[in-house]
Amino acid sequence: MYVYDDIDQRLVDERVAQFRDQTRRFLAGELSEDEFRPLRLQNGLYVQRHAPMLRVAIPYGLLAARQLRKLADIAERFDRGQAHFTTRQNLQFNWPRLEDAPEILAELATVQMHAIQTSGNCIRNTTTDHFAGIAPDELVDPLVWCELIRQWSMLHPEFAFLPRKFKIAVSGARTDRAAIAVHDIGLQAGERDGRIGFAVWVGGGMGRTPMVAKCIRPFVDGCDLLTYLQAVLRIYNLHGRRDNKYKARIKILVRDLGADEFARQVEAEWASLRGGPDTLGAAERDRVAARFTVPAHDPAAVHDAPPDEADPAFRRWLRSNVHPHRVAGYAAVTVSLKAPGQPPGDISAQQMRAVADLAERHSLGELRVSHEQNLILPELRRRDLPTLWRALDALGLATPNVGLLTDIVACPGGDFCALANAVSIPLANAIQERFADLDHLHDIGELDLNISGCINSCGHHHIGHIGVLGVDKAGEEWYQVTLGGRQNGGRRAGAAQAPAVSSGAAVGRIVGPAFRRDAVPDVIERLVGCYLAAREHEDERFVDVVDRLGIEPFKQAVYAPLKAEVAHG
Repeated sequence: MYVYDDIDQRLVDERVAQFRDQTRRFLAGELSEDEFRPLRLQNGLYVQRHAPMLRVAIPYGLLAARQLRKLADIAERFDRGQAHFTTRQNLQFNWPRLEDAPEILAELATVQMHAIQTSGNCIRNTTTDHFAGIAPDELVDPLVWCELIRQWSMLHPEFAFLPRKFKIAVSGARTDRAAIAVHDIGLQAGERDGRIGFAVWVGGGMGRTPMVAKCIRPFVDGCDLLTYLQAVLRIYNLHGRRDNKYKARIKILVRDLGADEFARQVEAEWASLRGGPDTLGAAERDRVAARFTVPAHDPAAVHDAPPDEADPAFRRWLRSNVHPHRVAGYAAVTVSLKAPGQPPGDISAQQMRAVADLAERHSLGELRVSHEQNLILPELRRRDLPTLWRALDALGLATPNVGLLTDIVACPGGDFCALANAVSIPLANAIQERFADLDHLHDIGELDLNISGCINSCGHHHIGHIGVLGVDKAGEEWYQVTLGGRQNGGRRAGAAQAPAVSSGAAVGRIVGPAFRRDAVPDVIERLVGCYLAAREHEDERFVDVVDRLGIEPFKQAVYAPLKAEVAHG
C-alpha cells in the first residue's frame, strides 16, 4: 500500500476545505448551477436519476482494510448501507445528500482517500492489473509507476480542462489484465537492455465510437514516461474537439489524423519536453517506492501442506476464485460480488466490515479492486484457504463464478443513472438466475458477459465475449447483443521481456436486431448452446469459437427460432 506523506495529506485536506466552501456558496445561491457543475464534478459528485452520486477514488485499485471500514461507515451514515464498485476500480455512493458531500470527503481524508478528479474533463484515476506486484507472469511491478502518474496528474493545471475525460491504464504482466487497448493511453511495461520502459498505446476507448488503441511508440524509457505523456496530452489538448462532445475523445483525433501523423506530432512536441523538469530520476522513483509498504511474507509458507479439497463446493471455489502468487505458499483470492440476485459490484456495509476483518486476519491488511467489479485478497497463505472460504461463504461472498458467465460486469443502468436507456441490474439478475447450475456454469467455462445501460459503455459491453447494450426504441427498453469482444489476446504466456506490439483486444460485432428484456436470457442460452455444440474441445473458449466460426452460426441460433415462432404465430 502507498502511504501518504505530508504533502499528500495537506493536498486532500485543503481540497476538502475548498469544496466545503464551494458547496456552501452554491447552497446559499452565491454560485449558479453552471458555475458549480465543474467544481462538483472534479470532486466526484454527479447528479443522478434519483439523488447525487459520489465517486470515490481508489488509486490503481489498492485498498487497505481500515479504508474499507471507513467506506462502510460512510455507507451507513450518509447512504443506504450499500456501495458499488465500478469498472474503473473506484467506489460509488448512490444516495448521498449534496449538503453532506463535504463531510463525506472530510471523512475520507482521515484514511488517505479522496474523490479528486473522479469526474470532469481531466485525467481520471489511473488503473492497473488487480494482481499487480503478485502475479507470476509479471515483468514489471507497475504500482510505483501508477503512483508517479497519479502524483503528476492530480490537479495538473495544464490538463484540468481537457476536451473530454481522459483515462490511463498500465499493465506490467505478459497477460494484459488492465485492458490497456481500450483506454485513452495504455502503457505496457517491460524491459529493454536492462532498463524499464513502456510501449505506449493511444486512442482506445468504448462508448459511442468504440476503438482499439494504436501503438505509437514501442518503447519509452521509464525516465521519460511523464514527459512523453505530457507530449501526448498537449497534442490532444491542442487539437481535440470542444464543439462536439461525441467527437471530443482522443480516439477521434487519432483516427482523423491517422496514428502515424499523431505520433509524428507527439514526437515533435516531446523533443522540447524530453529531459525537462518532469524527467523521472532514480531519486524520485526511489522516493515514491519508499512510501509503499512491503508485505511480510512468511518463508515457512513454502512448506505448508496443500488444503484439503474433499468438499466439491470448496473445489469449485478453488478452481475459479483462487489465483497463483509469485511467492511460494501464497495465493490471491477473488471475493465475488456477483452472488445470484445481487447487483454486480454492490456490497453492504456489514460485508465491507467483515471483509476488512478477513483482510487483516489473512491478507496482511490489503485488498484490491478489479475492473470486473470484484474484490481481491492478495496475500493469502494457502493453508488458510479453507478457513477463508467458510467465512466468505457465510457472508454470501464465495460464489465460485470468477471468469464465468454469471461473473457479469454491469453498470448501475436505468435504476440509478440519468443517462441510461435501459436497466442493467434486473437483466443481470435474470441471466444469473437462468445459469444458476454451477456444474453447467463450469462446463461452459471462461465467458465474459458485460452489460451497459447506454452507449457510454460503463459496463464495457464492447469488450465482453457477449456484450449487451440497452437501447431506447420508441420509449421502450430493448437490448442489442454483440459477440467476440475481448480486452486482450487471452491467456498468453510469452517469454519476451520487451513490451508487446499487439494487444489482441477486439470490439464485439453486433449480432442483429435488438431484443426485448424478457427475451435476453433466452438469447444468451441459445448463444451458449451454439458454442457448446461447436467447440472442438473443453478448453476452447466461447470467444475462440466466435473467432474461428464468425458470428453467422450464432446469429442463426438466435434468430431462426424467432422466425419460426412468427411463422407459426
